[in-house]
Amino acid sequence: MDDIKRYFSQENFGSNSGMRFTTISKGYAKAQMKIEKRHLNVLGTVHGGAIFTLADMAFAAASNSHGTVAVAINADISYVKAVSEGTLYAEAMETSINPKISTYVVNITDDRGDIVAIFNGMGYRKKNRLAIPEK
Repeated sequence: MDDIKRYFSQENFGSNSGMRFTTISKGYAKAQMKIEKRHLNVLGTVHGGAIFTLADMAFAAASNSHGTVAVAINADISYVKAVSEGTLYAEAMETSINPKISTYVVNITDDRGDIVAIFNGMGYRKKNRLAIPEK
C-alpha cells in the first residue's frame, strides 16, 4: 500500500484544495478536508463542488488501490445536510469488482459522524498498471 500512497501523493487538485488522504487500502480509502472560507459558497455553507471533489478523491484512491489504472465512467452525489465549519471526511468502500468494472459508495460525514452527502462511483479498470513514482 505504500506504493499506492506514493502514487496519490502526486494528486494536485485535491491537495491544493486543502484535502488529504488518511487511509488507503485495497478497495478502501478515506480522505478529509478541514473546512476553510475558500470552501464556502455564497450561502456560507460548503460548496457542492468541494464536497464532490473530496468524495471523488476517495473514490479514485479506492478504485486504483489494486494497482490497476481505473477511471471514472459514472458518478453521482446526493447532498443531504449543509455544513459550514469543522472537518469533512470521505470514506470510499468498494461494493463490487470484476476485471473491467468496479463500484464504490462514498459516505461524506461531518465531525459528528452525520452524513453530509452520499456519492456513488463506477470505475472502468484498464489493463495497464499504475505508474508508481520511485522512492
